[in-house]
Amino acid sequence: MTRPTTLFTGQWADLPLETLAKKAAEWGYDGLELACWGDHMDVDKAARSKKYCKERHDLLADYGLKCWAISNHLAGQLVCDLNDDRSDMFAPADCAGDPEKKRKWAIRTMKNSAKAAKNMGIKVVNGFTGSSIWHLLYSFPPVSDKMIDDGFAYFAKLWNPILDVYDQCGVRFALEVHPTEIAFDTVTARRALKAIKNRKAFGFNFDPSHLEWQGVDPVKFLKAFPDRIYHVHMKDCAVTLDGESGILGSHLNFGSPGRGWDFRSLGRGDVDFEEIIRTLNQQNYTGPLSVEWEDAAMDREHGAKEACEFVKNIDFTKSDQVFDEAFDN
Repeated sequence: MTRPTTLFTGQWADLPLETLAKKAAEWGYDGLELACWGDHMDVDKAARSKKYCKERHDLLADYGLKCWAISNHLAGQLVCDLNDDRSDMFAPADCAGDPEKKRKWAIRTMKNSAKAAKNMGIKVVNGFTGSSIWHLLYSFPPVSDKMIDDGFAYFAKLWNPILDVYDQCGVRFALEVHPTEIAFDTVTARRALKAIKNRKAFGFNFDPSHLEWQGVDPVKFLKAFPDRIYHVHMKDCAVTLDGESGILGSHLNFGSPGRGWDFRSLGRGDVDFEEIIRTLNQQNYTGPLSVEWEDAAMDREHGAKEACEFVKNIDFTKSDQVFDEAFDN
């Protein structure tokens, strides 16, 4: 049996969940990865009400869909971020302009996300961690080793109490390794695990697109963390360097001509999904393949439908024998 194909609802939060569920079913998806914003998943309600959780499942079931994971990227970002005005929209209005109030809200919300997942009967919460040291990426003005060490220690200080709740709930947190997070490539992912002493509650939501444009091999990332891939995003990107722009984006928005890289609908970029599927098979990953659809140059409904078809076509079940073994029968 192949893995379920799901759609991450974060890029569709402008639509009511029922409207999106109907569309996703028509496009051929098996389920939805519910974003914890819009009206798709209220983790505060879900943390205290199994009735609310049943209503979410029942709504999806009306369209033949299931849920294997929820995702709270926005609240997760605020845990370790510097929390300037850009993220005011991520938290309740009364937190606006107050970095530490946003942080306290985020920590409470990420704990409630674990409780919500438990009440939903699912085992994974995807999201971000934020990072207090991302802005120190380039070492000028000079950045000391201690500054970076302190950043990873700060991550551990804030996230260990959150992960205690995940352990209590029997749920795992899967960081989407991504620029602006404490882990954005293989090296920093190893360091993040070390900072929290490799506790099992913390792993990764594998998203190859954010690795590909940085020049990080997505398959090598999978092989580096065979027991920490708790969820998989299917997302593509294309590096389009033209001799003038670089991979830092040149302050050009997604979809802008001349940008050095951009996201693409699945199968239309540079990611080698064939090798990703083969590696996931080797590692016995049986969870969802969740489409995070982003392509600034394509109609999103067209893209979501073709992305579902792409995933179902490229996914395949692991063999239980070598082909020549048939001769022995």
